[in-house]
Amino acid sequence: MDPITAHVVIDRPREEVFEYLADIANHPEFSDHFTSQWRLTREESYGRGAGARYKLDAPLDRFSWNDMTFIEVKPPFQIVAAGRGGKFNRNETWTTWTLQPSGSATRLEVTTETAPKLPTDRFIEAVTARRVWYKRKLGKALTRVQSILEEDSGRGARATVGGL
Repeated sequence: MDPITAHVVIDRPREEVFEYLADIANHPEFSDHFTSQWRLTREESYGRGAGARYKLDAPLDRFSWNDMTFIEVKPPFQIVAAGRGGKFNRNETWTTWTLQPSGSATRLEVTTETAPKLPTDRFIEAVTARRVWYKRKLGKALTRVQSILEEDSGRGARATVGGL
C-alpha cells in the first residue's frame, strides 16, 4: 500500500507529545476505535525496542494480528516503527511519527505504509479498500491524541504485558 499520511496540530510542547507517543503502552488509548487486544512484547514500553502485538479490526480481514516495534526513537523529533501483519505475518509495515514545532504548539504527522509480500496480499488490500478505511481511522486517532493531550479527555486503557 502506498504511504498514508495524516497530521494534526496539538497545543502542547513537542517534548510532551513525544514523551506520550514514545510509550507504546499509550497507543491503545487513541487507536482503540480500529485496534484491540494490545499486548506488549516486553516489560519496558518506552523507547527503542518497545513493541506490541494487536488486532487490527479492519473489515473483511481474516488475518488481523499485527505487531509493531520502535526501531528509531529520536527525541523529540521522530519515532519510526517497523512491524508485520497479515497471513503468517509476511507483510511488512512501517509507521513514522514526525513532530515539528508550530509556534508554541506541535505539528504531529503520521505516515504508515505496508509492503504486501504476495500478489494475493496486494489484491486483498485493493479489494477491501483498506487504504481509504485506514486513512479515515488514522485521522480520527490523531484527533484523539489531540484531545487526550490538550484536554486530558478520552483516555482509555493502556496496554500491558499480559494484555488488556
